[in-house]
Amino acid sequence: MQKVIERIRAEVMDTLTFYSWPGNIRELQNFIECSVILTSGGTLCCPLARLGSGAEVNSSGEPVTLEDLNREHICRTLQQTRGVIMGPNGAAARLGIKRTTLYARMRKLGISRSNKTC
Repeated sequence: MQKVIERIRAEVMDTLTFYSWPGNIRELQNFIECSVILTSGGTLCCPLARLGSGAEVNSSGEPVTLEDLNREHICRTLQQTRGVIMGPNGAAARLGIKRTTLYARMRKLGISRSNKTC
């Protein structure tokens, strides 16, 4: 492209590092090529929105753990079901797991329906 790119912002580098790159090296290569095309100055301009939610990084720049994602997903499902766990419209059914498994995961993750620990 005959462009001189001298800098990549830290948050961009963190996102690129922690993204899972499901398309492997080809997806990364295409993304960098697109970024170079979009860059007009000396700082790489990356369209991070194109990566979607695959790049999970919290506000401190640390990667989000699988435990954090599980906790968030269970909490969101409990909110959607208004705390209902059992039954065809309960959280367990929506998550595709048995109610006993959901209770065990909630206990492990410190989630409680009674005190709204989500």
